[in-house]
Parts: sequence; structure tokens; C-alpha cells
Amino acid sequence: MRWKCTVAYDGTDFAGWQSQACGNTVQDHIERRLAFLFKGAVRIHGAGRTDAGVHAAGQVFHFDGEWRHGTEALVEALRVGFPKSIQVTSAAEVAPDFHARFSATGKRYTYSFYAGFAPPMETRYRWSLGRRRPDVGAMNEAAARLVGRHDFSAFGANPRDNRSEDAVKDLRRLDIIRDGPRVELVTEGSGYLYRMVRSLAGCLVDVGTGKLTPDDVAEILAGRVRTNRVVTAPPEGLCLREVFYD
Repeated sequence: MRWKCTVAYDGTDFAGWQSQACGNTVQDHIERRLAFLFKGAVRIHGAGRTDAGVHAAGQVFHFDGEWRHGTEALVEALRVGFPKSIQVTSAAEVAPDFHARFSATGKRYTYSFYAGFAPPMETRYRWSLGRRRPDVGAMNEAAARLVGRHDFSAFGANPRDNRSEDAVKDLRRLDIIRDGPRVELVTEGSGYLYRMVRSLAGCLVDVGTGKLTPDDVAEILAGRVRTNRVVTAPPEGLCLREVFYD
């Protein structure tokens, strides 16, 4: 039996998604709980990896295991045994050829800023910009230059992706929305390079604060090479919101 599950987590206190020797990753905690439930080692496969400090509201993973107590009972069994910052929100039996990563057709991320000094209860989830006051209009003008199918090597953090077919992504949406001091980047795409959303966020903040222009962003994209003109935004503002499947 193959199971597709959705999990939400506050990534602040974890060493990322992918299993590590330290044992303090989201994958490690989930696999330990599944090993207890299924009386043996269970390997899960996620839709993607999130770095240390990055959050998720809709991360997806799958695993194989014989469970004869019904879907609701599985979800209930997966609601306990974790730190409070991890919560499995749904589970469903799926076809044997379903794969959380390779069956995905796209993802939605948000990146959250605070135009000023964020209140303490929000600093875990927003990049506090301090005295910087970004021009959201300029940020959206630059974002429009990035929407579409492009080679995004200039915004990836893994040199092996440069000038490869893997670096070509279809960015379907990139919007900056402001509500008072709270600013939200919303993006949807076919896929993303390593640290690509955080790189887009850092670049667009530099546009909003006058360090770069929308034309500079188009030039960086066309260059297809990562340079120090692109700054990676900190992890706390990033959240994987949803993974799409046909």
C-alpha cells in the first residue's frame, strides 16, 4: 500500500527536511514515528527539500506500508508522537506509481517580509527589514520580468544546475502583495532550483530599496550565471504552501 501524506511544520528548530546524522530533521521525526507504527524501518520520500529554518504548510511525502485500520486511523496515529511544530494534516492511499516528487506538476511558495522591525511573535516567520521601506510597485515591475519559462541559473545556489536543462523552469506567478508593513511574495511554478525562491526574494528586496532596477533583474536573468548581485534572503520568511498534482 502506498500512502500520500501532507505535513505542516514550523522549521525554526529543525535542521531542514532531509534526513541527517543529527537526527533532528522533519524527515527523521516522521520516519521514527512510522517505524513505531509499522514495527520496522519506513522510508519516506518528500516532494522537495526545505532548508533549516524554512517552514511548510503543505509539504507532501509518500511511503509504502501495510495499514489495515483505515485512513482516518492513520491520520490520528500520525497526529501524536511528534514535536508540536510538526503536524500531519492528511493521508490517502494512492496508486503504486505515485511519487511525491516526480508526480508533482508544480508548487506554491510564499516569502514573508516585514517593512520595519517585526514584532517578536512574527520574527520566526518574516524577514524583518528594519529601516528599509521597499517600493512594492518597483518589486512587482521587476517580478513581471521573471514570469515565464526561463533558465534560472542566475537564481540557483547549486553550480551543477548552471546552464543545464534542470535550470529551465516555468514561473507561472510571482506577485508582491502589501498589507501595511507586511509584505508577501507569492510564487507558483513548475519547480524551483535550490534556494531559488529565497534568491528571488533577496533580489526583489534590492529592487524595492533601490540597489537594483527592474532592468538589472532582466539582465541578471539573461546572464544565466550566479553572481554576488543576487542575495539569498534568510530562511525564516519562506514557506512551502502547496504541491500540485494532476
